[in-house]
Amino acid sequence: MSFFKKLKDRLTRSSSKLEQGLETIVEEGAEAAPEPAAPPAAPEPAPQPAPTPAPAPQPKPATPPASPSEPSPAAPAAPTPQPEPEPEPAPEPAKPGLLGRLLGRKAAPDAPRRVLDDEMLEQLEDLLIASDMGVDTAMRVTANLAEGRMGRRLSVPEIKALLAAEIARIMEPVARPMPLTSQRPQVVLVVGVNGSGKTTTIGKLASQFRAAGKSVVIAAGDTFRAAAVEQLQVWGDRAGVPVMTAPEGSDPASLAFDAMTRAEAERADLLLIDTAGRLQNRADLMQELAKIVRVIRKKDPTAPHNTLLVLDATTGQNALSQVEVFQKLSDVSGLVMTKLDGTAKGGVLVALADRFGLPIHAIGVGEQIDDLDAFDPEEFAAALVGADA
Repeated sequence: MSFFKKLKDRLTRSSSKLEQGLETIVEEGAEAAPEPAAPPAAPEPAPQPAPTPAPAPQPKPATPPASPSEPSPAAPAAPTPQPEPEPEPAPEPAKPGLLGRLLGRKAAPDAPRRVLDDEMLEQLEDLLIASDMGVDTAMRVTANLAEGRMGRRLSVPEIKALLAAEIARIMEPVARPMPLTSQRPQVVLVVGVNGSGKTTTIGKLASQFRAAGKSVVIAAGDTFRAAAVEQLQVWGDRAGVPVMTAPEGSDPASLAFDAMTRAEAERADLLLIDTAGRLQNRADLMQELAKIVRVIRKKDPTAPHNTLLVLDATTGQNALSQVEVFQKLSDVSGLVMTKLDGTAKGGVLVALADRFGLPIHAIGVGEQIDDLDAFDPEEFAAALVGADA
């Protein structure tokens, strides 16, 4: 199963509500708006009768015979049968562009359509806000959609294609994989709130990097939760990656320092450091995260080289405040969005891209290793609105 199919199948909460809302908006407007009068059909050309031979002229003895060079007025020449025109070849269909690819197929001629007006734009805006896209982003998307299209009659598939194109345009600049540097080890600090999926994300990343030929070390820095350490050890065994641990309740900054020492000694390509989940409104826990960063920089002033903030898509607009706080304390360099297969509405990822412009490295739609993949803006936009890729 392709990742897009998984994304579209599992991102049902958002796409189904958007799809139902679009259908309702168009159908209600289509019922209220009078249908324009159909233009009169062009009359079909009357079939030309087959030419019949002219009747033989009656002889008139009193009339002298006509000169051979002058045609006889009484006996016009029989009309030459005209060959029937050959039908013109049908024009080749134009290659579909981005909208055509997103739409996948043309709307049926009898599909309900609605005139794009101010009322319809307001309803579309409310629908996008309800999908966790946020007020500012929803207004920007609908304004761009309306540009040059006011007064046009649009069907649901056409609106889906237009919305998907606008969303993909917003997200295109932030769709970037995590950069790999020449630094050895490249230190990747993974942060986020409780239950966002940090531990699972680290396990998947370690397994994928290991499969790509990179040597990886994991530091189980969530020393306050035994289950997190056990979970990382399972992933480490599965991927053949060593996992450094410390006694429960020990200082995570000290573990991070020791892990850097080991990764340097082993010339590892990547060191992935897990951290305990912490709420953005807990100042003491956030200061502890800042301490980890300070200790890491004593070992390498340029570290951490990547700080990944793992976000739970089900938190909705709360993800915006999480990014804001974590960015101040740990200099977030990229985002990973998980749990798009749950009750997430998905639109918050568009709001994050629009507001912060941080790279989105990957998205997750499940617990299996292949349920985390690089972020593709066009596929995500199509899945979000329920269109075809």
